Amino acid sequence: MKIIIINGPNLNLLGVREKSIYGEQHFESFLESLRSSAVDTTIDYFQSNVEGELINKLHDTGFEYDGIILNAGGYTHTSVALSDAIAAIKTPVIEVHISNIHARESYRHESLISKSCIGMIAGFGLASYSLALHHFQSS
Repeated sequence: MKIIIINGPNLNLLGVREKSIYGEQHFESFLESLRSSAVDTTIDYFQSNVEGELINKLHDTGFEYDGIILNAGGYTHTSVALSDAIAAIKTPVIEVHISNIHARESYRHESLISKSCIGMIAGFGLASYSLALHHFQSS
């Protein structure tokens, strides 16, 4: 099984920024432990703060992977283009969020990408990624 995690803007600062919301663990150390626990699964990773690069990565991987785990960060609430890119590809996408977006500012309550994803997992910290991975592995 081949999965890619795609992280959007500001997620390169996990473990540094707003620790009360996003926690203290850097994503790279979390990814190491996720990979080591993923039997028979290759997990690739991509992060960008640039919307067009995220779209390009979706296009590049969206026809050859078994699943995409996407945390689009702030683009979740603003990007019709990301939603269109998800709708255009074959690979199923699960939207993930570290925080509970519905318990935060009202502008974070709406996701423009959810309609193009097979599901959304939010509010479980970095375990949101593990839950998405588990779905793909058990499907």
